[in-house]
Amino acid sequence: MEPITGQRILVTGVTGWVAGPLATSLAAQGNTVFGAARFRDPAQREPWEAQNVTTVSIDLEKGRLDEVPNDLDLVLHFAVAKSNNFEEAFASNAHGSADLMETAASRSDRMTFFHCSSTAVYAPHDHEPRVETDLLGDSHRPMPGMPTYSISKIAGEVLVQHTAKRLGVPTVIGRLNVPYGDQYGWMLFHLMMMERNIPVPVHVDQPTSYTPIHADDIARSIPYLLSYASTPAEIVNWGGDQIVSIEDWCEEMGRLTGLTPSFNPTTATIAAIIPDLSKLHDRGFRTTVDWREGIRRQIEANRPELLKN
Repeated sequence: MEPITGQRILVTGVTGWVAGPLATSLAAQGNTVFGAARFRDPAQREPWEAQNVTTVSIDLEKGRLDEVPNDLDLVLHFAVAKSNNFEEAFASNAHGSADLMETAASRSDRMTFFHCSSTAVYAPHDHEPRVETDLLGDSHRPMPGMPTYSISKIAGEVLVQHTAKRLGVPTVIGRLNVPYGDQYGWMLFHLMMMERNIPVPVHVDQPTSYTPIHADDIARSIPYLLSYASTPAEIVNWGGDQIVSIEDWCEEMGRLTGLTPSFNPTTATIAAIIPDLSKLHDRGFRTTVDWREGIRRQIEANRPELLKN
């Protein structure tokens, strides 16, 4: 599919891992891009403004949305609160998502809405791929520090679906698996653990498998995901084509660096969640960054001194 060009686009959560690189990529493609975050410190705005992303300050938890621009063609909603408090998590991830759609729709008569959800909404079921209609569940409750994540993401999906139907806004909900890029990702935390000889948590039901997707492919996939935007909202699984486990990527990081990973099988972590990607494949999307190459690029960008060669 053709890249997105010439559009007025709001990207929320622009200071986060996934949304930031996507916003700068869209700006480089000739779009008018607005990057939204709280921006409590004005200095936080400068790196984005330098990359042709116009910054706007919003607060989903408090309903502060007065800077949402007019005449938007597209909202890419990535902002997420990872709070231990359910009231705060629901205010940001559920109520705030619906309020954002309503505000943006009131200021544009042509808007399409993309809502980034997560495969964290699925109830893990051994290693069977999850399709969009499979049972939902609280997969992240065992993970320390993330007791509200799965449930508030489910609530967010429900309110986005309801609001899209009520307002007639074409909407797609992407359930993202494990995102990573040259500058970010779960793998880097595991690399730091390997450096310190700390065992990496893996689920007792090994291997602890996912479908990681690189930032390059995240940017490429957006037009394919948007092709599903409709009223009522459509839900689409979102990830990379290769099934890779925590064990796999830690072993690969060990091969590249000479570090030796060790593992701590436990129930106090996320079980394997493998999304079925048939919908994305039906639109013709395939990922291009092999996970081994992605890991090498990540170490090269962040810890080049660790590479053996």
